[in-house]
Amino acid sequence: MKIAIVGTAFPYRGGIAAFNERLAAQFQNEGHEVEIFTFTKQYPDFLFPGKTQFATGAAPDHLKIHRCINSTNPFNWMKTGKRIKRGGFDLVVFAYWMSFFAPCYGTIARRLKGLRRIALVHNMLPHEKSIIDKVFPPFFVKSMDGFMALSAAVLEDVKRLDHRNKPKAWSPHPVYDHYGAIEPRETALEHLGLDGHYRYALFFGLIRAYKGLDWLIQAFADERLRKYPVKLIVAGEFYEDKERYLQEIQSFGLGKEVVIHDAFVPDNQVKDYFNAADLVVQPYKSATQSGVTQIAYHFEKPMLVTNVGGLEEIVPNGRVGYAVRPEVGAIADALLDFFENHRGATFINNIKVEKEKYSWSRFSATLLSLMD
Repeated sequence: MKIAIVGTAFPYRGGIAAFNERLAAQFQNEGHEVEIFTFTKQYPDFLFPGKTQFATGAAPDHLKIHRCINSTNPFNWMKTGKRIKRGGFDLVVFAYWMSFFAPCYGTIARRLKGLRRIALVHNMLPHEKSIIDKVFPPFFVKSMDGFMALSAAVLEDVKRLDHRNKPKAWSPHPVYDHYGAIEPRETALEHLGLDGHYRYALFFGLIRAYKGLDWLIQAFADERLRKYPVKLIVAGEFYEDKERYLQEIQSFGLGKEVVIHDAFVPDNQVKDYFNAADLVVQPYKSATQSGVTQIAYHFEKPMLVTNVGGLEEIVPNGRVGYAVRPEVGAIADALLDFFENHRGATFINNIKVEKEKYSWSRFSATLLSLMD
């Protein structure tokens, strides 16, 4: 089969780009011919809150990536649609994650009538909503022939917008297995310049309000945790005001207990943070699913998540970690239980079994079933 993936990819960085590239590799491993159509211009600069949209390093030489989509130019969308139409594809997968891209994707898709058009939906509706989220997503949904969601919560959002009962399925985010190997904790700590005397909880990824870092800082201030040599690593670029978090850390007297690495973490350094961590914490206030959990699964790290969106589907409470109420007290209680009762070894043994559910072959099979 000849498959096109429309969405972000190298030279752009981030979790969606990593997902598209890994999915393309999976399709190729299964014998399909795959091409990715990505952006010449992704976000307008004024809409992008980070320092740069672009990845460092070399392009993946095993993938065919075309930079041809301008996300803000309707004439380009029509031209791109015609180009993909001429490519002789059997399936076009639109990797969708935010409303801003709905007009672009919907217009391209409308030039592809006769081809199978499947939406791969990371988020149908954003965590932080605006007026465009009421207007743009229905335009995109109407242009698709089927939908593949990464969580049951996202699938429910799709159902609310699709009034034609088009084919739908969901499969959980597969394990991110391309960030390197499991290595000794001591090696990772040395690379990061961290003291091996301490145990570490890790908050990883872009910092945005809905991810609940403020709750985690408040939970970490719990006096019960001060009995233990525990520190918090915050690794990721701030997409909002960093100063308010720093002030909160200082107000709780946590200057020595919180280690901040304020930068986007390149792919080749991800393994150090996860290999160094004892527990990966996602205290989200709202969520659908997250790639961070699937990096944690790969590196066999226990997790603490809040039971919002689809997170508790992936992190069964008491088996591979904790899925707790989205409250500071519940987060603090779980942190204390983990470090006080030495839960790590038991959780890791369970993770080794649980992670087998999240294979890329299972995910691709579910997606391709929408062709039937």
